Amino acid sequence: MKPTGPRGVGTQADFAPYFYDNGPYSNNGNLALFSLSEDMPVGTQIYCLNGTDPEGHEVRYGLSFDPGSKEYFRVDPRSGNITLVEKLDREKQDSIDVIISITDGRSKVMERVTIFVMDANDEKPDFQNMPAIIDVLETTESGSSIFKVEAVDKDTGSGGSVTYYLQVNTKSSMFAIDRHSGVLRIKFGEMLDYEKTKTHFVTIIAKDGGGNFNGKEQFLSSFATLTINVIDAQDTPPSFIGTPYFGYVYEISTPGSEIFTVSAEDGDVGNPNPIRYSLDEDAVFGINTTTGCITLLIPPNYLKREVFNVKVRASEVSPEGRLMDYGVTTVVIRVMDLNNNPPTFYGENGPQNMFELTMYEHPPEGEILRGLKVTVNDSDQGANAKFNLKLIGPGRMLRVVPQTVLNEAQVTILVEDSAAMDYEKHHFLTYKLLAVEIDTSERFSATADIVIHLLDTNDNAPKFSSDYYIARIPENSPGGSNVVSVTAVDPDSGPWGEVKYSIYGSGADLFLIQPASGIIYTQPWASLDAEVKSKYNFYVKAEDAEGKYNLAEVFVTVLDLNDHPPAFNNNFLQKTMVIGAPVKIEAVDDDAEIPNNVIEYAIMKAEPDNNIFDIDTDTGEIKLKSYIKSMAIIQNITKKRDCSWSLVVQARDRGQPSFSTTAVVKIDITETHLKGGPLGSFLINRNNPMQIIGMLVGLISLMVIVTIIISTATFMRNKRSNRILPNRRVRRRPRSQNLWSFRNPFRKSETQREKFRIKEDEMEPEVIVENVNYNNNISNVVRHWCPPPPPCAPSLPPPPPSYFHGERHWTVPTVSAAVAPKPRKKPLLERQDTMNKALVSELKMRLERRRMMVP
Repeated sequence: MKPTGPRGVGTQADFAPYFYDNGPYSNNGNLALFSLSEDMPVGTQIYCLNGTDPEGHEVRYGLSFDPGSKEYFRVDPRSGNITLVEKLDREKQDSIDVIISITDGRSKVMERVTIFVMDANDEKPDFQNMPAIIDVLETTESGSSIFKVEAVDKDTGSGGSVTYYLQVNTKSSMFAIDRHSGVLRIKFGEMLDYEKTKTHFVTIIAKDGGGNFNGKEQFLSSFATLTINVIDAQDTPPSFIGTPYFGYVYEISTPGSEIFTVSAEDGDVGNPNPIRYSLDEDAVFGINTTTGCITLLIPPNYLKREVFNVKVRASEVSPEGRLMDYGVTTVVIRVMDLNNNPPTFYGENGPQNMFELTMYEHPPEGEILRGLKVTVNDSDQGANAKFNLKLIGPGRMLRVVPQTVLNEAQVTILVEDSAAMDYEKHHFLTYKLLAVEIDTSERFSATADIVIHLLDTNDNAPKFSSDYYIARIPENSPGGSNVVSVTAVDPDSGPWGEVKYSIYGSGADLFLIQPASGIIYTQPWASLDAEVKSKYNFYVKAEDAEGKYNLAEVFVTVLDLNDHPPAFNNNFLQKTMVIGAPVKIEAVDDDAEIPNNVIEYAIMKAEPDNNIFDIDTDTGEIKLKSYIKSMAIIQNITKKRDCSWSLVVQARDRGQPSFSTTAVVKIDITETHLKGGPLGSFLINRNNPMQIIGMLVGLISLMVIVTIIISTATFMRNKRSNRILPNRRVRRRPRSQNLWSFRNPFRKSETQREKFRIKEDEMEPEVIVENVNYNNNISNVVRHWCPPPPPCAPSLPPPPPSYFHGERHWTVPTVSAAVAPKPRKKPLLERQDTMNKALVSELKMRLERRRMMVP
């Protein structure tokens, strides 16, 4: 046990804690000879202090810096982990002194250690004498050294070594640099030239040898510019400014007149010498030695040539007055005519500014206007006599040839647009013929008027005011009535502009036209009738004196008048009415248009009672009033047993004035009907026997066609299923077949209502016929057919038809798959037709018998 008294008093000693010394390459211990790179990121755990207490007590670690020093690290007291908390920079501080400590709570041990900061390639080379400006004489020999570049990199190792390069461009291509020493030279074979380039800008690159930074290889470089001013030397002759030189001598010039002034300067512009001018052996012109002004020495009329090439010399003058290098140029001097004459137009008799011509319209394109004789002249010479010709006027009908003239030319005017030269648009044309100098500053010009009088030709056909004319005329118009007036205009003059009219066409028989005025009227004998023909169309022709013509179409409508009264087919009509079904009458109005042919119907009189019937004013349907449902009601109203009525029906049109017609309609009323509803009513209508027969024949034909289609389909189905064996036939004995029978419709009924009732199982397929009491002259009967469902191909004997009693036997082959009924002595069509005829005849006979029994 440890003593409880003060430290050092007791039987057992207390030893101080201590650090482990693991050497310089360990990452834990006492930081002995520890080093780290300056690019270590802040926040990185760089080391772990490690030590122990001999007694095994828990130890704590500490880390401190000298007063005033920057604290780069922080330690965890328990774990001893040291963390970098400030950015390192070897170039500023390459070692850091720290005091580390370890304690067990009783004893504390402190040690001073040094942490070495290792270099990383994080610094660029730094130029010591750049950027810089130097002066170099242009006569410096090639290969000479002109500057030494110095750059320093603070890094160590390869990162601190510097290599020099030149940035490549066209202006620095004449220099070279030693990569290691930084000495800049003029390349061998290259020379500076002040006259070409006065200043050179050379970009120098200093690049280090590379090194590690943040775990990657990195190369850093710097740029700097060296400005090289080239110093001029006296090595370039004078040069002329603004060449080539041209001077002019005019016909009015005098001796001593200034012709041109040349200018030259020393090629060594950095230190130029004065210039002296002179001419090479020429006695015609002189020059001022100082200003370079060239003058004329003799009068212009003594000049024998038009062009002189004068050699001018410019020489440098040294400070001692000695002539040095020189330059030579040529001055071209032309003897010029003075532009003092404008262009002038000439006719046959001398100068002229107006030309006239008479011609027919629409001459051929490209034709020359031969009646115009125009000449143009400029008395000057050379460029002063060059001018353009232009023709200014309406449109582009004419053009002038030539367009460019030198001195003199015959003017030709050509037709370019023949169609535009139209007498109807222009009786005369006025143009300006313009001549304008081209290459002169004065731009002298002259004009002449060209007046062309056009003569008319027959170049137009008459033209109608409209492509078609629409006219209306009442049908009662007498012969010779005006219908419409047409108008056509021919813009030509004189006889060519006079128009003559005529008509033709299939519809022109009833009409005439006045040849001069264009008034269309009917023939004196013409009688127009809208009911016979209400539309006419024909062509009208407008023609001039030479036969040029144009056409227009005329449409004539004959207006209908109400000149026909309505008419019944018969003034006495006989109808049979079944209670609940209407009876229709119809009248026809021969007028052609609405409202003249629209008919309204009305019952004017009814005997024996007026309060029995209503009539539809539009359709002519007559029906009993809605409260009359049976014969008993009718007999109760009239107090008579007679069911026959006589009605006076009026048909009136809606025209102005209105016409009307009456007819007597005799109506027999009965409540007899078949149980089939409208079919029975249809059958007892004696006015429609052919419709009854046609309906029955059509129904039977439809049934036969459906049976054939079903049989064919069954045969084809069995054939595809390979059930047809033509070499084998199976015959079956037919069973006894009952004859077809139907209930006698002529038996005596138990009640009056059942006399004409046929049971549904004995009837043909239902046929619904609307308005069974229509007249015979009405053909638009609407029938709704309800045919029986089509039979299916049977595999067993089929059930009997719904409209016959008894059983029908079928022959069913087992192989051929053909289904056919057993032949009968009489066709089905004959039996049904006979039955239907008998039924219709019996019904008619019973109706007649009943009518005779009524007193």
